Amino acid sequence: MALSEQFIDDDIHPIDIVENLAADHAWEFDRIGDDQIAMAVEGQWRTYSITLAWSGYDETLRLVCTFEMEPPGEKAGELYELLNLVNEQCWTGAFSWWNREKLMVFRYGLVLAGGQAATPEQIATLITSSVLNAERFYPAFQLVSWSGSTPAEALQVAIAEAYGRA
Repeated sequence: MALSEQFIDDDIHPIDIVENLAADHAWEFDRIGDDQIAMAVEGQWRTYSITLAWSGYDETLRLVCTFEMEPPGEKAGELYELLNLVNEQCWTGAFSWWNREKLMVFRYGLVLAGGQAATPEQIATLITSSVLNAERFYPAFQLVSWSGSTPAEALQVAIAEAYGRA
């Protein structure tokens, strides 16, 4: 049975869908308000903080996935160069660096203009792809910050295909 078949009401609030998905996956979550939820999703490299917020004004479900980093200040130029290279590889969403908070951020907005309803599959894909992107590029961010790798070298770690079987 598809996730969307669990819901009969087409007008279910997108944050209600997120809450159900979080409960189904046993993710820690906090319903901050009617239009916002925060959760923690465990990845291979980090635990990612994910916040989803619904804006009825512009009919957009906004996702922000963050993880802490504290790169040395002198690495800022290389980090920004890597961010540009990484964002060229991301078809949905984009990374940015919030220096004051020391957070790497992946952001995406699902526009549901015209009264469209989000499906559980869409929201699950949104959450999953944000974590997969964070997992994919986390090693590159670390390499640029701490190993002396150039942005181009670090990016190769993220885009290299694994061959064989473990």
